[in-house]
Amino acid sequence: MKSADVVVIGAGIIGSASAYYLAKAGYKVIVLEKADVIGDGGSSRNGGGVRQSGRDPRELPLAMYGIENLWPTLSEELGYDVEYCKKGNLRLGKTEKHLKTLQGLTDRAVAVGLDVRMIDGDEVRQINPYLSKEVIGASWCPTDGHANPLKATLAFYMAARRLGVRYYTGETVKCLKKEHGVLRYVETNDEIFAADHVVLAAGYASRAIAGTVDLDIPMVTRLVECLVTEMEPKMFEQMLGTAEADFYGHQTRHGSFVMGGSSGYELYKKDNGTPINSSTTVPCIARGICRYVPLLSDAKIVRAWAGWTDVMSDGVPVIDTVEEVPGLVLACGFSGHGFGIAPAVGAVVKNLVAGEKTVCDISGLKYDRFYAKDVVA
Repeated sequence: MKSADVVVIGAGIIGSASAYYLAKAGYKVIVLEKADVIGDGGSSRNGGGVRQSGRDPRELPLAMYGIENLWPTLSEELGYDVEYCKKGNLRLGKTEKHLKTLQGLTDRAVAVGLDVRMIDGDEVRQINPYLSKEVIGASWCPTDGHANPLKATLAFYMAARRLGVRYYTGETVKCLKKEHGVLRYVETNDEIFAADHVVLAAGYASRAIAGTVDLDIPMVTRLVECLVTEMEPKMFEQMLGTAEADFYGHQTRHGSFVMGGSSGYELYKKDNGTPINSSTTVPCIARGICRYVPLLSDAKIVRAWAGWTDVMSDGVPVIDTVEEVPGLVLACGFSGHGFGIAPAVGAVVKNLVAGEKTVCDISGLKYDRFYAKDVVA
């Protein structure tokens, strides 16, 4: 049996950020990962957005806290360049219906203090002259940006290792076990790990693992796909998105474009559950891109990938301790937009383990929001 103060289940960017901040606070930490490599899930398969705009107000405090306090100095703190770029986010619209959607998102964000506003097509093209005349408006958040998902995940992993965090890959968690009503053990195929606290940050796998202590986290999987183009001349630095989610993405520092999206036909997977690209989705993403950025019509796609997202029933994650299972901290169900808030989530997880006030408001992300409260007749 191996033991630690905290066992983190999942070595993606959420799990590794949590491990880093816990170790920085002096906790002895073990991280368990079912894959043979670090960041094998959504942490290495996303568009790299570090955004506040377009978010549900319940998770917006995490995004705002991270962008204000963590992302600007993250490369220096972790000792590795995560390619963070804070040059704004344009969420684009081509119809009046799109603008209505964007206006609603903007109004909700402004109500909680975010600097975001609606702009017309002419101002859109003043910010980014490469965008099509079809774009008639957008929401503009100048403090949004993007980073490199692979490098950011690796940076947290390496920094955690330097602080003494032990990683065990190829460890599939079978169950959680209590002792005298308190969570104490994590059992894998090969070993039993003991800890005072367990952080469950295993993406969709978290649902089955939580089920072993009679918790139900209402989420499903959804396949998303991304593509990478060959290197292009420098065009723009903003993160792009759309009201209809035709695509999202940005131009990387070395010139390639990383763009993601979906077609609605993402049903393809290998027999072992590994997600694979379809012949439908990448062309759909590419067509969407060309309607918004015509100069990319001749860009060559050099690779594409598919990945599962853990989509919560109401679209925002669970980040919480659980009264029914003392010792457990949940950090899962990020619904395809966990990368940008990962540093803040790591800081909050450390707060929850330590019994501290959290660095930002997570009251809307509690586990019990899905379940009916006692009703007085």
